[in-house]
Amino acid sequence: MTATETHRAIEGVWRIESARVIAGLARMVNDIGLAEELAQDALVAALEQWPEAGVPNNPGAWLMSTAKHRAVDSIRRNQALQRKVQQLGQDLGTGGEDFTEEVDAALDDDIGDDLLRLVFTACHPVLSTEARVALTLRLLGGLRTDEIARAFLAPESTVAQRIVRAKKNLAKAGVPFEVPRAGELAPRLSSVLEVIYLIYNEGYSATAGDDWMRPALSEEALRLGRIVAELMPGETEVHGLVALMEIQSSRAAARIAADGTPVLLADQDRTRWDQLLIRRGLAALDRAENLGTPIGPYTLQAAIAACHARARTPGETDWQRIAGLYSLLAELTPSPVIELNRAVALSMAEGPETGLKLVDKLSGEPALAGYHLLPTVRGDLLDRLGRYREAREEFERAAALTRNERERALLLDRAAASEIAAAQA
Repeated sequence: MTATETHRAIEGVWRIESARVIAGLARMVNDIGLAEELAQDALVAALEQWPEAGVPNNPGAWLMSTAKHRAVDSIRRNQALQRKVQQLGQDLGTGGEDFTEEVDAALDDDIGDDLLRLVFTACHPVLSTEARVALTLRLLGGLRTDEIARAFLAPESTVAQRIVRAKKNLAKAGVPFEVPRAGELAPRLSSVLEVIYLIYNEGYSATAGDDWMRPALSEEALRLGRIVAELMPGETEVHGLVALMEIQSSRAAARIAADGTPVLLADQDRTRWDQLLIRRGLAALDRAENLGTPIGPYTLQAAIAACHARARTPGETDWQRIAGLYSLLAELTPSPVIELNRAVALSMAEGPETGLKLVDKLSGEPALAGYHLLPTVRGDLLDRLGRYREAREEFERAAALTRNERERALLLDRAAASEIAAAQA
C-alpha cells in the first residue's frame, strides 16, 4: 500500500471510528475538549506509524487503544487529576503495573452508552444552535473544521471559534458526560433531534449557495439518526425522525436534473425513487406508530412523507389525508409554516381557490415576512387559477428572497413562463 493509499485508509477509519474513540475517552477524562485532543494524538500516531508498519487488521481498535494509553499517561501527569487516578485504581482493585490494561477493559464495557453520552453532550441546550451543529459534525461526524465550513458556506475561522467556544462553554457549565435522567430526557432528546434534522435539511435543501442539495450533510444526519435509533429503541420520535429522513432521502436522485436544476415533486420521475430507502422509512414509521406512546411532530411529518412514497403517480397522492396530518401537526406545534403546507395540501385536495384563501390569511404573519416559500406557494396557486401576471410577480418576489442560486433560477424561469402564459391568454 502506497503512502497516499495509507493516508486515505486512515481518513476513512477516522471518519468511521472517531466518535467511538472520543466517546470512550470522554467518559474517562470527563472533558470533551481533552478527549478530542487525545483522539487527535492517536490519529497523528497512525499517520506517523501506519505508512511504514502498515494498516492494522483492526484499525479502530488500534486507535482506541493508543488513545486510551495516552489518556492514562495524561491523567498520571496531571496532578489535578491524581485523585481520579487513585479512584480508578480503587474501583478496579489495582494501582500497579496492570493499571492501563484494566482501564482498557473498563472503558470497553459499553461503547454504545458512551456514544449516546457524546450525542447528548454535543447537543446540550447550553450551547447555541450553531455551536451544537458544528460540534456534532466535528465529534460525531468526524468532519474537519474546513469541511464543516464548506458545508455551511461559513468562514473556517468562524466555525473553528464556534467549536472552541462550545467546548469551553460545556466545561464552564460543568455539563456532565451522561445520558439525562427520565425527568430531563424529553427536552434534551428534543435538542438532539433538532440538531440532526437541521443538519439533514441543510443537505436536503441548501439555504444558500450554488447547489440545490448537499448530499454529504443529509447522509451524515441520516447516519446519526440511525445510531440514536439503535441506542434508544423505545423512543417514538427517534424512529419518526429516521423514517422522515429515510423517505425524504429516497427522492434524492429524482430531485435534481443532469444540469443541476431542481426538479419539483410533481415533476419527478418516481421510478428513480430509492425503494430500499422507502421500505426502511416505512418500517421505521411502523416502529414509531406501534410503540404505544404518543406520536410527535417528526412521526407526523414521516406519515406525510409516507403518503407521497406510497403514491405511484402524483394523481394517486392522498392529499386529504396529508391535509389532515398537517392539522394534527399544527395542534402539536402551531406554526404559520405548517399552515402554509396545509394550504398546499388543501389546494390539491379541494382546488387552488381553497388554498389561496388560506395563504392570503397568512400574508400578514410576521414570521413569514422574509420567507420565500410564501410568495412561491401563492405564485403557484395564482398560476393554477390562470392569474398569470399576478403569479409572475409572486415568483419574482420569491426569487429575490431566496439565497439559493439554483432555486432563484427556477423561480425566475417560472416567472418567465407565467409571463408567456399571460401574453397568450
